Amino acid sequence: MQTQIVHKQYISTQVSTADRLQLVVMLYDGAIKFLNQAKEKMAAQDAAGKGLYISKALDIIAELNSSLNFKEGKEVATNLFHLYNFMSAHLTRANLNWDTNALDEVVKILTSLRDAWEEVCQKSKRGELKEVLEEQTLTPRKNLGTLVV
Repeated sequence: MQTQIVHKQYISTQVSTADRLQLVVMLYDGAIKFLNQAKEKMAAQDAAGKGLYISKALDIIAELNSSLNFKEGKEVATNLFHLYNFMSAHLTRANLNWDTNALDEVVKILTSLRDAWEEVCQKSKRGELKEVLEEQTLTPRKNLGTLVV
């Protein structure tokens, strides 16, 4: 019991001290973790556990979707919106059909997105993101979209 309390305090501290980019990476990590747990529950034929963990992942995806800034993010936000909706529908079908392949597909997408956001986070920490954004403002590149954080 004491270990759980300490773990919850640690997570709470991590979340409260993280910047926006780190929070996005943490959300992706959580969704991936929950889907892997759902897959384990599917293997164990635990319907309640499977549903619980898929629901948690769906909640995270819904939070990511609702936090999109279409004004600043433009094409990137629109593409993420469609991707999040695709993943939500895919997970709902996976839950109904006990489809572990669908879970794996969504985990693969989430992992790719997580890795991209982690790279943005690291560039931001090194001060490279500001330089990239300033360069894009000075010399806009057609059809690449703009990421503003």
